[in-house]
Amino acid sequence: MAAEIRREMGLGSMDRLDPMALAEHLAIPVLALSFFLNECSDAVSHFSRVESGAFSAVTVFDGARRSVIYNDVHQSGRQSSDIVHELSHGLLGHSPHIGVDGNTGCRIWHDEIEAEADFLAGALLVPEWAAVQIVRRRMSQGSAARDFGVSLRMIDYRINVTGARSRAARIQA
Repeated sequence: MAAEIRREMGLGSMDRLDPMALAEHLAIPVLALSFFLNECSDAVSHFSRVESGAFSAVTVFDGARRSVIYNDVHQSGRQSSDIVHELSHGLLGHSPHIGVDGNTGCRIWHDEIEAEADFLAGALLVPEWAAVQIVRRRMSQGSAARDFGVSLRMIDYRINVTGARSRAARIQA
């Protein structure tokens, strides 16, 4: 799916994916949390200053229409991952899974659905072949993160999940 979407957008495996271009391609509006400062100043302030790590991004539904809201105080690489993760829910056809634990008041987490969106977001941002090439070319993870517009954590995740180290070693042998 990731390869098909990237082809539709005219991107090769070593090209950087712009999350906003993907959102436009999918016709899913994406808004920064700070956009809501006038309407919800206390919430925006809380998630921007007090507990910025408590909110990354969310898909908001209006009937069948989706919009994504992301925390724009995070580093740009993390924002990319957060936005593409939420867009991946749309690509995978995930329905809203709203639920709150009555005992804790916390959102109910669906591990399988979140793992699917994590994996697709990673594949969209750093395709498998790109991860192999990063290792094969001995690129620093910092350089790769800058080139792909993602976090170091995303580069590390994609190198590990794709088996890029062993695949790169086989190519060089």
